[in-house]
Amino acid sequence: MGGSAGNCSHAVNDFRKLCNIECYTPTDNVSELTARVNDDGWSSSFVNWLKVSKLSKKDSIFVFSVGGGNKQKKVSENLVHAIDYAKQMKSKIFSIVGRQDGYAYQKSDVSILIDCKNKSLITPMSESFQAIVWHMIVSHPKLQSNKTKW
Repeated sequence: MGGSAGNCSHAVNDFRKLCNIECYTPTDNVSELTARVNDDGWSSSFVNWLKVSKLSKKDSIFVFSVGGGNKQKKVSENLVHAIDYAKQMKSKIFSIVGRQDGYAYQKSDVSILIDCKNKSLITPMSESFQAIVWHMIVSHPKLQSNKTKW
């Protein structure tokens, strides 16, 4: 959540507009997200969203997170459960994270680790480089279907 959720929203726009790739983020629909949190709890909010979205082996999830979740410490459990569900559905999991001890890094099929030596800068560095990486992806000639105006 936080800045990474904002990055997800921006990335969805770019993948849809520039690459014609159908994609969504559960954090864009505040009404649905808060209804799920209020009625079902935070930890199941993303996995229940994926179930309604009919996630399948033809789909993938792309995780932007600083820590990536931690099952043992019960940190970002919504992300942990979503990753487990994606694995169960045989969906591919991609991630851009700032910690290699996080769940997303450990469980992703492909993960980019933003290795920050100064731990006090892990959040701004991770979130900044998420933007650089996804912009590089959507700008790749094999993916980019529509040109930018600038």
